This record gives sequence, C-alpha cells and structure tokens, in this order.
Amino acid sequence: MSFISETGNGAQDLAVSIATPGDYIALLKPRVMSLVIFTALTGMLIAPTHVNPIIAFASLLAIAVGAGASGALNMWYDADIDAVMRRTKKRPIPAGRVTKESAFSFGAILTVLSVLTLGFVANWLAAALLAFTIFFYVVIYTMWLKRSTPQNIVIGGAAGAFPPMVGYLAVTGHVSLASLTLFAIIFVWTPPHFWALALVKADDFARAGIPMLPNVKGADRTRRDILLYAFILAPLGLAPWLIGFASPVYGLLAFVLGVLMLFHAARVYLVRDGDQANRFAMRMFAFSIIYLFLLFAEIVGERTLAMMQIAAPLSW
Repeated sequence: MSFISETGNGAQDLAVSIATPGDYIALLKPRVMSLVIFTALTGMLIAPTHVNPIIAFASLLAIAVGAGASGALNMWYDADIDAVMRRTKKRPIPAGRVTKESAFSFGAILTVLSVLTLGFVANWLAAALLAFTIFFYVVIYTMWLKRSTPQNIVIGGAAGAFPPMVGYLAVTGHVSLASLTLFAIIFVWTPPHFWALALVKADDFARAGIPMLPNVKGADRTRRDILLYAFILAPLGLAPWLIGFASPVYGLLAFVLGVLMLFHAARVYLVRDGDQANRFAMRMFAFSIIYLFLLFAEIVGERTLAMMQIAAPLSW
C-alpha cells in the first residue's frame, strides 16, 4: 500500500506504508471481538428454535465483522488519546503504521458489509440492531460519552451487551426475556470490570484527559461503586437459572462465581493503599473476565450437549 505526498518544493515523493496484515487485525480489537462472538453465539443457542448451522455461521461471522468495524472506527477517532496513553500508544495508528484515513475506510467498509450480510443471511431486524450497536459504540460512547462524563463506561457498556440480543434476533427474528437477561448481565458486569482497571491506570486516563470515575470522583468512590455493582451482579447472574433457560448446575456455578466476585470487590473496597491495593484491583479485573466467560461457557455447553442428544437419535 502506498500514497503520494507533496514535498515543500512541489516534487512528489512516494511514501510506502509499513502496515502489515497484523496491524489491520489489531484494528479489529481481536480480544473484544472474541468476546462478542462468544456472547452472540450464546444468544443464538438459547433460542427455542432450530439453528441452521450455515445461517448461524454466516450470522456469527457478520456480527464478528461488525465488532471489528467498531474497533477500527474507535481507534480512528481515539488516535489522539491513544498516542499519550502507555497501554495504547503502540496501537497501529499512534505508532504510525496505519493512517487515520485508512483505518476509517477500513472500519466503514466493514460496517456496511457486516450489516448487509446479516440482513441477507438472517433478517433485517438483527441487521438493524447490529447497525445500532456499531453506531452506539462509535458515536454515543467513543465520540461523546468517553470524553464527557465519568459515567461513560456505565452507559457505553450497553454496546458490549447487545451481541447476545443480536445473535438471538438473527435466529428467531424477535427479542425475548432470555436474551434481555444476557444483555443485563453484561451491562451490569462492565462497570466493575473496567473500573478495577481504571483504578490502576488512573494516571494514564488523566494524561489523556478521559474523565474516568477514579479521576473525577476519586478512588474511594470508585471502590464503593465497584462493590455496589458486584452486589447487583451476583444475584443477577442467577437469572438464567431462575427464569428457566439454564440448569441448576448453572445456578450453582453462578452462585459460586457471584460469591467470588463479591470477595474480590470487597478486597478492592477494603485495601486502598500501596502496591497491594493495585494487585487486588488487577486480580478483580482478571477474575471478572473469568466470571463472564464461565457463565456463558456453561450455557453454551448445556445447549451444545442438548443439541447433540437431539441429533443422536436422528443419525440412527
């Protein structure tokens, strides 16, 4: 890839891009994309209807591409603050390997492709929700909330909570209480998950001028809110079992994980100074990822086993 630039004397120099395929993969935010794929798959599997494997795969691919498009557009807009934060300054744009224009074009093309693909292979309601999810993440969260309010991750967290609903919609064409429950779990999980990291990276966010809760309201307020959200999340995690689309095994797992989440939140709340405080915050951040993964993995496992048991007699 190359582009033409004007030099001061009017001559044209040919500048060669140093971007690699890996840089464009990085623009997709693969770790975030993997979470989107996993939660969208969970939404598909809880649907009470038969899932056509080809349509399901194509839909999941479209949702994944939509998540990648959101990541690329997020990096395009946030290039200025990414350049001053230690944890993001090596991303492709601030590192100078990909231009902002290329990142924007890449994200815009993927947005259109993902929405149109989901509309054609599944249904247009799912495509509309996918389009709204991308819009919410890029415009509402990235362009507005992230730089204007310490509640950015609370409201903006909805963008990351939509994928199970999109997956469910792609299979059924409608929204259900079950898909809304998965949305609620991710929505409530997001603030304590991210605030635990923000406690440790407060200086980084301050350097970039991002009004994260620890920078605006202080670390003590953040620790309190982490604990409050953990108290809401622990019983909410039981909802799939209480509503009836997950087994008692899930209920037991959710109970144990909820207790452990409260334990980590309590340690973050009680230990406020020194390196130990940062260690406990990072341990909670790491455990919160395990928490969400295990909850959704258990549902995926249950549904997969149920589908295999149904399919087994048909193979005879």
